[in-house]
Order: sequence, then C-alpha cells, then structure tokens
Amino acid sequence: MNCWICGVAVLGSGLPGWAASEAALAGTAPWSPGDVVPPPPPLLPPTERRRTSPAVRLALAVAAEATAGIADRAALETVFASSNGDGAVVGGILEALHAPGSIALSPTQFHNSVHNSAAGYWHIAVGSVAPSVSLGGHDGSFAAGLLTAGIAVAARGAAVLLCAYDLPLPAPLAAVRPTGPGFGTALVLRPAPTEGALARLSLRHVAEPAPAPAPADALDALAEGNPAARALPLLRALAARRPARIGLALSADMHLALDLAPC
Repeated sequence: MNCWICGVAVLGSGLPGWAASEAALAGTAPWSPGDVVPPPPPLLPPTERRRTSPAVRLALAVAAEATAGIADRAALETVFASSNGDGAVVGGILEALHAPGSIALSPTQFHNSVHNSAAGYWHIAVGSVAPSVSLGGHDGSFAAGLLTAGIAVAARGAAVLLCAYDLPLPAPLAAVRPTGPGFGTALVLRPAPTEGALARLSLRHVAEPAPAPAPADALDALAEGNPAARALPLLRALAARRPARIGLALSADMHLALDLAPC
C-alpha cells in the first residue's frame, strides 16, 4: 500500500512541536529531555475544553499541529491509537470504586474513560462526522494505527489523520505497565501527493518478527518506554529527509514494513 505524508506533528520529552524539534530529530542539533505539558485545545469551546484530560489534550495538540494547513479538517477520516488510553481517568475511577461506601462516579470521568474519548473531542472540535477508528495494540499501537490508516487510504482513497498518543499510568497501575514520558504524534496521509507533501510511504504487513533495531541513541531510547514513541524511527527519517526502510513490531511474530521516500 502506498500513501503520502502531507502533515506531521510531534509532542514529547524535549520535542515541543515539529518545527521546534525537526533539527533534533534529524540529528543536526542536540536533543535534551524536557517536561511534556499538553496545552488546552483552542479548537474546542471553553465548556468542552475544561472537561479534557491531559491525554485528550496531548492527542488534540498533535492532531491540530498536523492539520494546521488544512482548510477542511472535518473531511479527514481519523485513526486514534493509544496503548494506555486515558489511564489517569481509569485509575481515578478504580480508586473511587475501591473507596469504602463510594458509589458516585463523575459523569465527566466516565465519558473520558472510554478509549475513543480523544477522537470524540476532536470530531466535536472540527465538526466532523467522518469515519473514525480508535484502537489499542499494546506496544504495537502506533504500527496498528498506521496500518489501519494506510488501509483506509488504499481501500477508499480517503485522506486520514492518524494520531498516536500515550501518557504514563498512575500508581498502582504503573507498577504493572510502566510507561515513559508522554509522547504524541500525528500524520496526515493522502492517496496522492499535494503541495507541501513530505514523503511517499509504502506499507507492507509481514508475518515475521520485526528486525532487530539499530543501536539507539538517547532520543531513540524514548521509544523503548512509550508505545506512541515507536514512531520515532519514521519521524527521524522524515526530519532528516532521507529514504528509510523501517520495521515496526505489531506483535511478537509480525511487523509492519515501511519504505519512506522523501518528496
């Protein structure tokens, strides 16, 4: 399957947006870790904005950046991929249920706990009724999201916004699912190149384990701790404007093979 990357965004430790992070991703400037503070989503009305959680704000921040040059955001199909979902909200609900005599749950907490809450807020923000998929695939969530988005492009000729995001889980969930610093990324994929297209991307499902990764530097090591950050090899090749062949694990016995050709 072939598609074209026509928009990109990133928000992670020491990566405060694509334009500010491109040199560090490309290896032409030093990278230093930093705090990840998702901003309030300006596309949402104030009432909805106040209800958003950090995970939703992270997802909407990268979705907004990747689509900043698109006049009709509502026309984009969407794929939202996250391993942990809104773990802080789920953890809060579990704590409330565990508290002696507690039976009341906040309606806002409940509707933020579902795995498609970020997608719901995005579609409210841009007024979209386009098809949307929200998925999780453990450590392979980004690869699963990219495969799903690529299928939509190939099968329906759709323009698709892919958004992948993950934040650390709260205690005690963090003990069984450790997650590194928050990370979010988004890509706009199209069936044909448009003005400003970044690269052509070829996708292929391979029923074999992913090849062993190359030795990692400190920035690459972010991918080991956060499932959404498994996008880093692709993002670094995009930033460096270099061709690349990348294997992203979907599970222990299959992977997604990517061929990137810069425009």
